[in-house]
Amino acid sequence: MTSRIPRDSRLRLVRPRPLAAAPQAINQRRPRRPAPRPPEGTPARSELAGMARSGLADAARVARWADSALGPGRGSATADGKATLSDATAEHAARELGLTVAKVRADWDTARLAGLIEVHGDTARPGWRLRAWNRDDSAVLRGWVALFDAWSLAHPEPAEQPAVVAEVVSAMPQVLSFLQLSAGPVPVTQLLDLLEQRVTELRTERCEVPYGPRLEPGTPGAEPEPDPATDTPLAPLLDWALHALASVGALTCGDGHATLTPLGSWAVWVKLEQICVAAQSPAGHIEQSAEGMLRGCARLRPNAARDEYRAWLAARPVGSAVAELIGAARGEDALLRGLAFDALRVVGAPAEPDVRGVLDEPTLRPYALLWLAEHDGADPEDAHEVLTRPEATWLWVDTAAAVADHGEAPLLVRHLESAVQPTVPALLDEVRAVGHPRTVQVLVALAAAHPDPALAKAVRRAAFQVHTGGG
Repeated sequence: MTSRIPRDSRLRLVRPRPLAAAPQAINQRRPRRPAPRPPEGTPARSELAGMARSGLADAARVARWADSALGPGRGSATADGKATLSDATAEHAARELGLTVAKVRADWDTARLAGLIEVHGDTARPGWRLRAWNRDDSAVLRGWVALFDAWSLAHPEPAEQPAVVAEVVSAMPQVLSFLQLSAGPVPVTQLLDLLEQRVTELRTERCEVPYGPRLEPGTPGAEPEPDPATDTPLAPLLDWALHALASVGALTCGDGHATLTPLGSWAVWVKLEQICVAAQSPAGHIEQSAEGMLRGCARLRPNAARDEYRAWLAARPVGSAVAELIGAARGEDALLRGLAFDALRVVGAPAEPDVRGVLDEPTLRPYALLWLAEHDGADPEDAHEVLTRPEATWLWVDTAAAVADHGEAPLLVRHLESAVQPTVPALLDEVRAVGHPRTVQVLVALAAAHPDPALAKAVRRAAFQVHTGGG
């Protein structure tokens, strides 16, 4: 008696998709929440990106020069390992670009703040935004927002009390919000009144009761020492802040008035929206542990999940947040592993040392390699090429375990498309060889889910062989 099922010992797989896309199959259910719209009159994103490209054109030019002229075996960018452009390199750039040394240094600093250049030790390399500069409006706008966030570093800091400067920097978001809501020129005197009120609030909020015995009034030493910070006039510091913001293109100053530029108004609106996300995060994700937050994000679409990651990260110091995310990735739940590294992508450069630190951990190594490849500018569609064949297979099994635990049977079947092997027998041979602890469960789940009886039988046989240790 012969089987009616056509036999094909090759059991070919369909064209593979990049592994980086596989984990997203789990969280594609809930409809996307409507994106908030910017205020009426805000230019389209393409126009805003054009403004940002224009404002950062000089910085991008220096970044491209550094990309071609600096690097291993070509030249050093810095002399102190602190991202300060060395004299020799600055003079070299000035000669080749026809600029003054001072202009080269200013454009270099702007390029660093905008993420167009990344400095590691005494070498520079192009940031991923430079690679995407001409084709990706989002990359351009993120670069400009990064510069906007660093406005206090873009202009020489005044010599006044450092504590007062810090207070002014902390108070400026409220001043910028007022400018954004005003949607037009605002007298600087009115901004000064608002700044003074906010600084007073900040000083009141951090007021502390002094430790030690309390002295009776009239006793020598009972009166508090005068704080020079409270006597520092804020008008010069407001002038510094407004000129620093003007230097990055966020506002214009003139005739005693300040006005946000379209880019500045849009950026302030973006920041206000992020605060709203942080304040209204569903299910209280902000106050949860990394594991709890990631589980809460498991059913969200990627964009909504990234909003949650940003809100959660905004409420914590970067170092402890990164450590907590990596701790969650070390757990047994493969889904949390993938989501943790998605959250680390939102962190960006500050997470790089910790991600490099887990390259020796087999469970995390494939995820870390993909993260580092994308951080170095690789296209997410091509990042999987940095993995060896065993690493890619291990990641395939780990992702399949996440799908089996949290997804549906059709998703597990479609996950076959992301395998790098061209045939099912080749895939099964290599899956057995990598020794993933969830191999048996993944193969059993795949056999139960797949509608092709011949393929399901082959997968069940492979699961039995792994379980029994057979060949």
